[in-house]
Amino acid sequence: MSSAGAGGGAYSFSLTTFSPSGKLVQIEHALAAVAQGTTSLGIKATNGIVIATEKKSSSILIDDSMIEKVAVICPNIGIVYSGMGPDFRVLVTKARKTAQAYWKLYGEYPPTRVLTQDIATVMQEATQSGGVRPFGVSLLVAGWDKVRGPSLYQVDPSGSFWAWKASAIGKNMINAKTFLEKRYNDDISLEDAIHTALLTLKEGFEGQMTEKTIEIGVVTVPAPEDLVAPPGERVKPVFRKLTEEEVRDYLAL
Repeated sequence: MSSAGAGGGAYSFSLTTFSPSGKLVQIEHALAAVAQGTTSLGIKATNGIVIATEKKSSSILIDDSMIEKVAVICPNIGIVYSGMGPDFRVLVTKARKTAQAYWKLYGEYPPTRVLTQDIATVMQEATQSGGVRPFGVSLLVAGWDKVRGPSLYQVDPSGSFWAWKASAIGKNMINAKTFLEKRYNDDISLEDAIHTALLTLKEGFEGQMTEKTIEIGVVTVPAPEDLVAPPGERVKPVFRKLTEEEVRDYLAL
């Protein structure tokens, strides 16, 4: 037992047992899975938020139109991930159900922090239960609500989450964060944030950046009149994914 404790190897297979150094080693393995994923980033601007990611397929035979890395949760919140796609799909389903349940109860979609906390709780529960493993993804959650305005959160496999002005996850996150620290300022506009996001991704991009290999989602701050739905219609969405044509135009600038 002493040799296992010294190396910590015996604890790397247990999720619910702390190692002698006070770590849950499976969570570190989950973070390693995130670090192998494609780079994703988010930038908060004065009038919105941009989230962006690489979207690469492993074969030219794959129909890349079916690959989705930026997901719409509800009209005011979107998510991007780095790590394991199937784990992300499960969390997106749970988040959408939570958002719909909130809407049915309160007549409005959840604030960004509320939904982020619910997602983080699901991820934390997977670190404290027998017979399961941590989710192998980190998330960037972007949204707008009446209380906090535009907000950007990062959620990690441990279930911890923080609000960020700008952040990056995935295989090139260290270089991307360094680049963002140099380029970011509190007065950045949404248009400039989109250009900064593309420049940041380009720093560690392998191959050619095109509208097929980049996916972008934006949160825009709505005008007061946009918060009132016309009779028989729904409120105009605050979060949306850019079309391939829009991404191509930004890449051409």
